Amino acid sequence: MNTVDILVVGCGNMGTSHARAYDKLDNFNIVGLVSRGSESRNRLSEELGGLPTFGSYEEALEQTQPDAVSINTYQGTHAEYAIKAFENSAHVFVEKPLAETVEDAESVVHAAKKADKKLLVGYILRHHPGWKKFVEHSRKLGKPLVMRMNLNQQSTGQQWETHKNLMSSMSPIVDCGVHYVDMMCQMTQANPTHVHAIGARLTEDINPDMYNYGQLQVTFDDGSVGWYESGWGPMMSETAYFVKDVIGPNGSVSIRKDTFNDPRGKSAIIEDHSTVRRLQLHYSELDDNGELVRDDKTIETPDEPGHDEICFFEQQYFLKSIQEDIDLSDHMDAAVQTLQIVLACDESVKTGKKVAL
Repeated sequence: MNTVDILVVGCGNMGTSHARAYDKLDNFNIVGLVSRGSESRNRLSEELGGLPTFGSYEEALEQTQPDAVSINTYQGTHAEYAIKAFENSAHVFVEKPLAETVEDAESVVHAAKKADKKLLVGYILRHHPGWKKFVEHSRKLGKPLVMRMNLNQQSTGQQWETHKNLMSSMSPIVDCGVHYVDMMCQMTQANPTHVHAIGARLTEDINPDMYNYGQLQVTFDDGSVGWYESGWGPMMSETAYFVKDVIGPNGSVSIRKDTFNDPRGKSAIIEDHSTVRRLQLHYSELDDNGELVRDDKTIETPDEPGHDEICFFEQQYFLKSIQEDIDLSDHMDAAVQTLQIVLACDESVKTGKKVAL
């Protein structure tokens, strides 16, 4: 397949970034933009030179007959839209999380295999050169690993409205947690065995059974443990809101980022969420006097990609998977597994109990 006709569904932050990537990739041809609201799709259409726009996904699918569909809508539509795309013989890129339930995620994977089409889920950190190095160095630390990660967001204005819309169906540790649990699974290359999580509802602006702060803990069968913390809203502290830290018997590796002098609200800016800039390596080897043998080492990542550029890398891989018929079975299995983990964490918050996987 030389040129892939692609339909972009959802024209918000992620849909816009992915549409820009398709526009730059010669072998993608955007055949339509779909969104519920006309403002976002018209804005994006104008930016990209006047593309066809649709208010209905089903109508767009029928009229454009795309080779691939890019789904960047709220998570409640992911499974339904993906399955409809497969039924129309289209490959699918879908933003994370793959679905709202493990059963629905498994149905999407089954539909992809039945249609013999590609399914790529938007685990953007897998395509970030700095995060690839982070995973690479974490695997040199020995076993077990201790993984400490968070991303709290002091969101206000439109960002807070977006977060409240997301929380109509999913908590922050489910929506964002799949990224970082996926990284933990890659770092350990082990199987998770059980989870425990806590959460708190810090605002009256969300449903009584929802929480806008949560922290999850995962235990792996190699003895590794990891936690991830995520909170959304205007009340969130920006002190140490960005921690990415892995410790093992041989030392530790951390994404080194000073956030203390950032302007207020920086934590909610999506462009900064995947930034690495530099890694800090620490070595645990001691001499005969019990003192550290080696100095810490800083690894600079000067070619730090912006958010749109990482999306470009991701869509470049999606195109490659279609053109070269890359087997994405492991990727699909990981998408289901990580969703299972974070949904088990959600269950743990609500029951107050440890959940076995």
